[in-house]
Amino acid sequence: MKLQGTVWLAVGLWWGLGELPVGLAAARPNVVIFLADDAGWGDYSVSGNQQVRTPHIDSLAQEGVSLERFYVCPVCSPTRAEFLTGRYHPRTGVSGVSTGHERLNLDEATLAEAFRAAGYATGAFGKWHNGSQWPYHPLARGFQEFFGYTSGHWGEYFDPPLEHHGEFVRERGYIVDICTDRALAFIDRHRDQPFLCYIPFTTPHSPWAVPDEYWRRFRDRPITQRATVPDQERLDETRCVLAMLENQDDNVGRVLRKLEEHGRGDNTLVLYFSDNGPNTWRWNGGLKGRKGTTDEGGVRSVCFLRWRAGLPRGRRVPHLAGAIDLLPTLTSLAGISRVGDKPLDGRDLTPLLRGDPVDWPERLLFSSWNRNVSVCSQTHRLDHQGRLYDLRHDPGQTTPVNAAQPELAARMQAAARAWRREMFGAEDAESTSPRPKAATGSRSVDPRPFPVGYREFPRTWLPARDGEPLGGVRRSASAPNSSYFVNWTSLDDAVVWEIDVHTTGRYAAELYYTCPVADAGSTIELSFGDSRLRGQVQPGWDPPLYTNQDTLPRPLAESPMKEFRPLQLGTMVLKKGRGPLTVRAVEIPGREVMHLRALSLTLLPDE
Repeated sequence: MKLQGTVWLAVGLWWGLGELPVGLAAARPNVVIFLADDAGWGDYSVSGNQQVRTPHIDSLAQEGVSLERFYVCPVCSPTRAEFLTGRYHPRTGVSGVSTGHERLNLDEATLAEAFRAAGYATGAFGKWHNGSQWPYHPLARGFQEFFGYTSGHWGEYFDPPLEHHGEFVRERGYIVDICTDRALAFIDRHRDQPFLCYIPFTTPHSPWAVPDEYWRRFRDRPITQRATVPDQERLDETRCVLAMLENQDDNVGRVLRKLEEHGRGDNTLVLYFSDNGPNTWRWNGGLKGRKGTTDEGGVRSVCFLRWRAGLPRGRRVPHLAGAIDLLPTLTSLAGISRVGDKPLDGRDLTPLLRGDPVDWPERLLFSSWNRNVSVCSQTHRLDHQGRLYDLRHDPGQTTPVNAAQPELAARMQAAARAWRREMFGAEDAESTSPRPKAATGSRSVDPRPFPVGYREFPRTWLPARDGEPLGGVRRSASAPNSSYFVNWTSLDDAVVWEIDVHTTGRYAAELYYTCPVADAGSTIELSFGDSRLRGQVQPGWDPPLYTNQDTLPRPLAESPMKEFRPLQLGTMVLKKGRGPLTVRAVEIPGREVMHLRALSLTLLPDE
């Protein structure tokens, strides 16, 4: 089967075969990194999608280098970990997308740390998704400025509350536009020095929300290119995704214009890619699978690098590449040293990007999620069930070739077992079964404690996402990101965060809650070790759910949101050490205690 919608011959002529401008000796480039959230390989007009216009993203391919066989992870936070470290995500501590499993181990060095050590100004504007509490926070991982959100899913796209250096501010507008505004301001401030500007977009991740001007373009538009599994496609969701992509493309254009405005267009290295495959069934060039799978459709992404002063125009690189290659490649192109000495899994792609003569060894790339492991070579993919496909003739993975190529199948199966053993241990080496998911109500939060109490970042946010509900307490929806605790009706109920207090001291405790007026007045107790703090849930505050957020009904797994208010409990002394931080009710005069969005602990100055 040929890749559907492939217009590579025409695209190649369109791009042209431009060469690196003669006489341009590149100084250290600025770096702008765009990362889409849940966009598939087929979501761009440059990939052959005739239903969407992405001219600014496409221009990066026209004016730069396109990695045609570029692979990421099946889901968000693992890709971010691999991009930031140059290492496969199981090595980095990232094993999930929520409840602490998304955190990047503290002994891992990041791309941002390397650029900051080299004198670059560093900023991140958007979705972080590799840890919320200091020192997992982006400001502790090499970024000097952060604006956005640290979780994997955000429930408010219009007029959202977003974090700036540890404090939340309510903004006005659409989340992608707002974060891009902050990135533009960062570029303005640092236009006269080298900078690394990281813009991890929120879209097209759900909820399905996009400004009206974009939705009107697609609301009644026929969908003519259909998903690989067409009966699974929800056409309105496809329309919303495409509208989100056009908004995202416009924001890419805003940044590119800003670079030109400051005369930095030629000597800025611009990178664009996505963090996993499409989050819905929609057209993806006939590739098998979607987000969450280790097949081609789940892990193949576009990847464009434009640097007019340092890379050729319109070059297409057919070699296998992945997110693990970005750290060694970007540091090499910028002429800076990496930070840290852990062995890298990625390669420096510089000679491929520039078209230099090079003896490029064959390689395998591994994809994993939920203990499913898939292996890709330059020509073949071995899926997580051991079926071998020849991607040269069957990119849609329709016909296994194990019988025709048994030796290759055996070699790739052995490689998958060896990689699984190296990443997950001998116990998993022979397993082909997915990792069992935690049952509802089980203690599924990452056992690594959540750090609290650093002088350099005194406020620690402990969202419901990172807590463990006990008794009858439940999350507001099955996806922990952007959830809150509900159904708190009994004295036997509680919420627990496993924390590690770094500094003994006095802490101000604050809850973010809602509570019907008739139920206000419950007495609650916050405890850690032998320290106790009591307070009352009052006044009542019972706002309606927001009605301004969704273009289409949001997925059932995602919580509808409302306005939570702070409740100051008072101050308590926390002693250095690890243990459970527990909130429970000691008196409940009404039907329920409250809905709880988050707990904040702020280390106070010494008296």
